[in-house]
Amino acid sequence: MPASFWKLPLLLALCTMLCHCGATGPGGGNLGGPSVEERNASIASEPTGDFYYGRRYYVEKTRFWGYLREPRQSSNRAKLVMMREDKKRVPDRLPESGPPGQRYGYDNNYQYRIRGQYTGKEVYDPNSNQFLPEFMLTGYELLDRQPGWLFRPDDRYDPQRITMLPR
Repeated sequence: MPASFWKLPLLLALCTMLCHCGATGPGGGNLGGPSVEERNASIASEPTGDFYYGRRYYVEKTRFWGYLREPRQSSNRAKLVMMREDKKRVPDRLPESGPPGQRYGYDNNYQYRIRGQYTGKEVYDPNSNQFLPEFMLTGYELLDRQPGWLFRPDDRYDPQRITMLPR
């Protein structure tokens, strides 16, 4: 048989294998956390007030801070924001080359109560190629170091690229 006869089946097999490697099914996420029902019940019973719930989302070389949402609002409506630090610095304002646990981004996926307001401006993050809302931070309180998944139980975190978006 000619050598070209085997190329198409091998190419198809390789494509199929590569597609399945990145797939995530139910429970295929790497963040853990509650069931969808438990998360929805938790959000429905959250305290409300003049603050936001923030989830730190760190991806190397990007400058966005993470996602903010209003109390009792689904995380699917959360906004990825750039933090303005004129009044208060973000919790992980540390050197990027420090020891593990003591460097910028150490608090990935921590959940905070965030105080401040949107400035009405959009800020460009060149490393993610996005225009994002600017938020003036005035205060924060750490709520949970391991809240689990953000948008869905099959969320997968990769520190090298943006993998978690509202859906």
